[in-house]
Amino acid sequence: MSSLPPPSTEGTPPANGGTGVATPAFSPLYQQIKGLILHSLQHGEWKPGEAIPSEIELAARFRVSQGTVRKAIDELAAENLVTRRQGKGTFVSTHAERQVQYRFLKLLPDSGDARVEGPAQRTILECRRLRASAEVARSLALRAGDSVIQIKRILSFVGVPTILEDIWLPNQPFRGLTAEQMAHYQGPTYAMFELDFGVRMVRAEEKIRAVLPDETQAQWLNVTPGTPLLSVERLAYTYNDVPMELRRGLYRTDTHHYHNKLS
Repeated sequence: MSSLPPPSTEGTPPANGGTGVATPAFSPLYQQIKGLILHSLQHGEWKPGEAIPSEIELAARFRVSQGTVRKAIDELAAENLVTRRQGKGTFVSTHAERQVQYRFLKLLPDSGDARVEGPAQRTILECRRLRASAEVARSLALRAGDSVIQIKRILSFVGVPTILEDIWLPNQPFRGLTAEQMAHYQGPTYAMFELDFGVRMVRAEEKIRAVLPDETQAQWLNVTPGTPLLSVERLAYTYNDVPMELRRGLYRTDTHHYHNKLS
């Protein structure tokens, strides 16, 4: 059980108590409770896939009303940090769940059903540690020259090379990551990051443009240099908007399309 101090009354903000969680006086109470729950998620009190305490238990823990806790959890659920399951409770979201996987997988076959072609086959071209360039360091909130891991891989569907990716990760959180792990883990890469390294990607930003491949890229994707590709640059974040992955992918779109739902 976390030692985080609860608010003393329903109308009084919870004290910081040295936890490192900022709780400004002007913040609504449910936002402060959300921050305390997020602090516990970030520090691993409840692991991905595990149930968090019930609303009644959290209300007692923080000495607030159940409605205040419910509103805090509603926001966490809307941000896909937790998942409500009817009759079972609220669980920490995990990339091992299919609905979470497809939040981050946007390239779908023209048939419309990614399950038909099965999971991607991964070919790791490169996995090495190097010093971050100024551009990579800026994206990952590092200093130029800090150690990062760079992975270059091809994702193939039904034997057809479809995505060429370059991935950069900060070395410290992913210390020990190997090419074998990247190649042979059977589930989603982000699920492996959760399980083996305790890093959960909670959101991402992407930039998309149409490009032409160079000769080497075209060879890896088995297309001609004049074939238009979709360039997708993603910056993925863990809790508290800490950047944890820079990913640049080239996508073939002759049999697949980029699919996004807006709401």
